[in-house]
Amino acid sequence: MSQWKQIQNLEIRLLEHVDYLYDDNFPMDIRQVLASWLESQDWDTAASDESLSAVLFNNLLSQLDRVRAHELNFLQRHNMKMIQQQLQVKYSSSPVNMARVISTCLREERRILSSVCMQEQGPLEKSLQNSVAFERQKNMDNRVGIIRGTVQLMDQAVKYIEDMQEDFDFRYKTLQSRDSTDRNADCIKQEVTRLQDMLNRLDFKRKEILSKMDVAVKEIEDLMTSQLSPELQDWKRRQQIAAIGGPLLTGLDQLQNWFTLTAQSLFQIKRQLDKLGELVIKVTYECDPIPLQKPQLEERVKYLLYHLIKSSFVVEKQPCMPPHPQKPLIIKTGVQFTTKVRLLVKLPEVDYQLKVKTIFDKDLPPGRVSRQFFILTNNTKVMDIEDYSNGCLSVEFRHLQLKEKKYINGTKGNEGLLSVTEELHSLSFEACFTVQGLTIDLETSSLPLVVISNVSQLPGGWASVVWYNLLTDEPRNLAFFCNPPRATWSQLSEVLSWQFSTLAGQGLTKEQLSTLGEKLLGQHASCSEYHVSWSKFAKENIPGKPFSFWMWLDSILELIKKHLLPVWNANYIMGFVSKEMERNLLKDREPGTFLLRFSESHLGGITFTWVEHKDNGEVKFNSVEPYTKNRLSALPFVDIIRDYKVISDGVVPENPLKFLYPDIPKDEAFGRLYNSQRSKGKIYPYIPSTLIPISVRENSSTTPASNQSPELPMTLGEFDLLREQLCFDLDTMSPPYSE
Repeated sequence: MSQWKQIQNLEIRLLEHVDYLYDDNFPMDIRQVLASWLESQDWDTAASDESLSAVLFNNLLSQLDRVRAHELNFLQRHNMKMIQQQLQVKYSSSPVNMARVISTCLREERRILSSVCMQEQGPLEKSLQNSVAFERQKNMDNRVGIIRGTVQLMDQAVKYIEDMQEDFDFRYKTLQSRDSTDRNADCIKQEVTRLQDMLNRLDFKRKEILSKMDVAVKEIEDLMTSQLSPELQDWKRRQQIAAIGGPLLTGLDQLQNWFTLTAQSLFQIKRQLDKLGELVIKVTYECDPIPLQKPQLEERVKYLLYHLIKSSFVVEKQPCMPPHPQKPLIIKTGVQFTTKVRLLVKLPEVDYQLKVKTIFDKDLPPGRVSRQFFILTNNTKVMDIEDYSNGCLSVEFRHLQLKEKKYINGTKGNEGLLSVTEELHSLSFEACFTVQGLTIDLETSSLPLVVISNVSQLPGGWASVVWYNLLTDEPRNLAFFCNPPRATWSQLSEVLSWQFSTLAGQGLTKEQLSTLGEKLLGQHASCSEYHVSWSKFAKENIPGKPFSFWMWLDSILELIKKHLLPVWNANYIMGFVSKEMERNLLKDREPGTFLLRFSESHLGGITFTWVEHKDNGEVKFNSVEPYTKNRLSALPFVDIIRDYKVISDGVVPENPLKFLYPDIPKDEAFGRLYNSQRSKGKIYPYIPSTLIPISVRENSSTTPASNQSPELPMTLGEFDLLREQLCFDLDTMSPPYSE
């Protein structure tokens, strides 16, 4: 069953989350009509490959042309044509952005499907995906709508007062124009009485509208304090979690809608107050409520508008290097990075060019860091309306670069206290504009950044990013690593699982996490609330090993990403399993049953262990020397499993691998993943050849020495027989291996 069909069978609660994935950036209509084709393309690679993303973009447009021509009705063809045009406008100049969007959507779909099969979610993910959040958002929608409706009704009330005042003004001036000798007439007295009644009603209506305005302003103030501001903070926290591999960040468009409707209500109240001010010029009287209450209301409205718009200036996309889209907040000097800021208030009053300036390490206390940097490229850009999406005001910086400052006297500040990957920096954004006489200074900043000068520092930098965003919601605590807090194992295990789901859409199993816990915590692994220090996680070496726990785990992630992804996605790699558990699993299985696990003694290594049963009942376990990225670059891992041979006692090599644990025939499991097939014909002028992995095993017979035949070197005849049987090149010959 295709991934998209599985998605459609989910319960409504999960389908609502899927619905958040698709918007104008990539409409669900395309996901529906091109489901199979989309799932068969390599969007993960295209997300960091300009040429491949351009090819896939053109292919997608061709696929849409085909679908429109043959498979859709008239209305669907019209809608699909409009969508296709929007995609061309949005992505024709940057198809890699489309690839990133699609890659993220497909990966998040896999995460959602995986969560259905998981026994339980981690505490962080559970807190971000619960029914309470949906109820809160519905309540917010309802409350914003009520305020908006109330303010619009106040427009009608102001218009009614204006009409009433014009009628009063006309009658009053008419009375004033009459001859003074007629003023004692009864009709004049009646008119004066009528005017007094009109003035009383006018005074009542003025007081009434001002009271309604006061209530509306209080309601907006309470909305901003009790709901809108917390929702914004919640979104920023979810942005932190998404940055380190957590659930996909959604809800910014919804926030923009709330901010915009609230700002519209405030601007409308401001116009209503201005109108009341105009009415006072024409008609006023003793104890007129407008001059008494209007100034205070205006100040409150301006105050709320100022803080609403100021808080609506957010970093929509945290700084990220395009070659590493899944590791944001790490910047390498000399390498371009991108970031995007957005104004959540979408109003005609601010629909004009707005210049945004970027500043690196603004107001950083002297001596805080050992290195200082400056932005090498143009750091100012104009914020424009995104007509092709939802019309939001935003600006994306796509070509920023950092350069380190040179120090003439050789001193570099507070050197030696923190490592390069523990120094935190910030990128600030500033803008200023005036709207309806209100000048607003906008300022926001990115989450703390790690700046590296060599790609080898990337794993350490990512560990710092993960630790910071896991354990604090402070937006700019640049001194965090001067005294980093500890993480509980329940927190840390969830984030470690996310690192794998970011790659493949599914996280680690409970058993795999348990094995990792044993490796990191030893006897404390069973305690989910046991606290892990930053040093133990990323700095201290594993006992007996020349590397830290994080360096070991990160090397495995890189190995999966570059060489093992299809096998990992097929759930064929048990991965993290102790030797004791490995032997317990294999000892009662058929001879030749094997499992795949990651090496504990090599950085980025994978090995397989198989079981043999001797005639005397002895059970033997064999592990091959771990395959690392260097060896896997020459020969795909699935082909190694297919062609692996063991030479034992000088006989013709044989493949000892028969069944993938528990009992899946090897070719049945891996057949569809085999990458290279042996050449079946002669390719003139060469004899076809294949790289074959070979292990040489020493004679391990337990037969007494007096009954053994002497060991002889391989004879020419035996060598010819071996060459005739194989007819391929031999890979490095290595003995079976046990860690």
